[in-house]
Amino acid sequence: MRNVRKVYRIGQESLNALDGVDLTIEEGEFCCIVGRSGSGKSTLLNLMAGLEPVTSGQIIIAGKHIEKMTESELIVFRQKNIGFVFQSFNLLPSMTALENTALPLEFRGVSRRVREKKAQKMLEAVGVGSHMKHKPTQMSGGQQQRVGLARALVLDPKIIFADEPTGNLDTKTTAEMMSLITGIMRERSQTFVMVTHDPTMADYADKVVRILDGKIVEIEVHPRSEGSATVQQDAEQTESKNTWG
Repeated sequence: MRNVRKVYRIGQESLNALDGVDLTIEEGEFCCIVGRSGSGKSTLLNLMAGLEPVTSGQIIIAGKHIEKMTESELIVFRQKNIGFVFQSFNLLPSMTALENTALPLEFRGVSRRVREKKAQKMLEAVGVGSHMKHKPTQMSGGQQQRVGLARALVLDPKIIFADEPTGNLDTKTTAEMMSLITGIMRERSQTFVMVTHDPTMADYADKVVRILDGKIVEIEVHPRSEGSATVQQDAEQTESKNTWG
């Protein structure tokens, strides 16, 4: 991102949601964007994902200027390169976990047999293989978020954007989800960009970007080994809790 600005017009008023943001995220990096409500973090995520147009500035992903793309070009670009994980899970209530996970592949024209096989494999990878025939109302919040993660991963995207992915989860489930997400990202060398108001989420990230009033006020880089150690420690704690009930 180079000198990115986002201005919203509200009647005669102008609201500077982002004001001259410069940010580089490396391939395979876990970047956590932290800020309180109204800081501009969700706007920042939406602009990076091409969900909203910039007012000015440049956003370059894999050498491509997404701020210059048409809406049709952006749709194709997102389908090929980007996955999303949402706070509210955004699962279709009438569909099973398997059907929800396979849905992005249907948009790509993948045959039913192939997309269900891939969806099943991904659900098993995130630990809800036994719930693939369940609908969202038959699953806990943590299980639904795992399905949401499987749906984001099934297309094997280069980048995953997550907006408060653990906001509706309890502390224990949050730790399990973050260890799961981080482990999968590392294994697949995918880029993960997450926005959150919870400063403890920064412990999992390679890079922590703190934003306030539409401006980046601090960028903190963590050595990869430290992040891996944190994830391993959390995984061991979770396993211990599960073992002893």
